[in-house]
Amino acid sequence: MAATKVLRSEWTKIRSVASTVWTLGLAAVVTVVLGVLISLLSRNEFDGMSAEDRLSFDPTFISFAGTSLGQLAMIVFGVLVVSNEYSTGMIRTSLSAVPQRGTFLFSKLAVATGLAFLVALVTCFAAFFLGQAMLGPHRASIGDPGVLRAVVGAGLYMTLIAVFSMGVATVLRSPMLSLGILMPFFFLISAVLGNVPATEKVGRFLPDQAGNRIMQVVTPVDDDVPYGPWGGLAIMVLWVVLAVAGGYALLRRRDA
Repeated sequence: MAATKVLRSEWTKIRSVASTVWTLGLAAVVTVVLGVLISLLSRNEFDGMSAEDRLSFDPTFISFAGTSLGQLAMIVFGVLVVSNEYSTGMIRTSLSAVPQRGTFLFSKLAVATGLAFLVALVTCFAAFFLGQAMLGPHRASIGDPGVLRAVVGAGLYMTLIAVFSMGVATVLRSPMLSLGILMPFFFLISAVLGNVPATEKVGRFLPDQAGNRIMQVVTPVDDDVPYGPWGGLAIMVLWVVLAVAGGYALLRRRDA
């Protein structure tokens, strides 16, 4: 089957499944609403901050506070895009129609990634502008140094979370198993490793903690992380590549 037909087929699959569409919409709403609320709270608390906290105050990063929950929906989206076909048994039909497994997988990833990036980018621009409006006199401007990079980077971060989830779901095939591993990994294990002194140097190289750096404009006073925004994003990309490569290797070797 020609590559364009495969891409069209994958697009039809994604938009025809209500759960995948709803998860993207939920990711947008949660990211924007929570970002606005946290920005408003930060504005009200600014006068009571210490001098050190004011030096580390990052209005751009605050407006992306909602990505902490928005990425939850992106994880679900990534898992569903891949594992829906396994849970329904449609994977056999799909692989019969597209026996070139590389074409099948990367067409699916290309369509889902493009859609996720479009939604994530619009969401992050909305979260930024609405969040800055809530911050009032403490707001940042899109033209300030590093701000545009952070906004676009936030969109890339959310997209990469989805692609990483697609790679893991391709490896595991089960939606329940994939979510059962990814949710604790991002919302429990990563947070624990990153905040416990004995493991924080390991935790900072996990995909979410490294990727988060791309959204930061102001470096905290006590920051000792050995990489910057683009270095953090590169680490996250490496995790994504490993997940997708693992999924592709297993898809080629095993039966549907």
